[in-house]
Amino acid sequence: MSAGLRAGALPGLALALVAGVVGAQVAAGGGDFAPLRPADACADRSVASQADGIEGLTEQLVLRGIDDAACTLDVSREALTLELAQQDEPTDAQVDAVRDGLRAAVGELADEDALPPSSSLVDEALEGADLNRFVEGAIRLVPDSVVDDALPTEDVLTRAVDELDVRAVLSDLDDAEALNEAVQDAVTQAVRDELTDRVRNLV
Repeated sequence: MSAGLRAGALPGLALALVAGVVGAQVAAGGGDFAPLRPADACADRSVASQADGIEGLTEQLVLRGIDDAACTLDVSREALTLELAQQDEPTDAQVDAVRDGLRAAVGELADEDALPPSSSLVDEALEGADLNRFVEGAIRLVPDSVVDDALPTEDVLTRAVDELDVRAVLSDLDDAEALNEAVQDAVTQAVRDELTDRVRNLV
């Protein structure tokens, strides 16, 4: 076959191959393709964190809390994140839903006995605190049992969420992908501050 004939036959061969592949997919049920639906925010789902300590704990809180907020607002998680990213200011309903969702997440983890003792978080909280070294040293001498009895982790987390400026956090989103990171960073810092302030009152 001449070069000209081969060149002319290539488009026809390519078309035949594509038609064959499409035909095979349709025969196998590929003709029923439909876009994936967003996950149901109200459905229970397990949340595993790749991090430890305060960061891992707050990651779980935020993932559950945002799902709970989306469920309350009767939208998908994806729709909520997109709305928040496109708005200049979050609505009162969105702010309340996110805060209530974070509170609910604390309760869920407590019910599942998945909250670590507060004493296991103290060292990490102190690393980022600007404390007098004598005060920090005194805090580190407080027995774990005293810290755990005086500062239940559920109580520390709940107060941190209550003190969090949710509206400011939700107003400062650059894009939809930033929601989890922004809320997690804010909750992490709130937990650090709450734990540091309260354990300091023990000495």
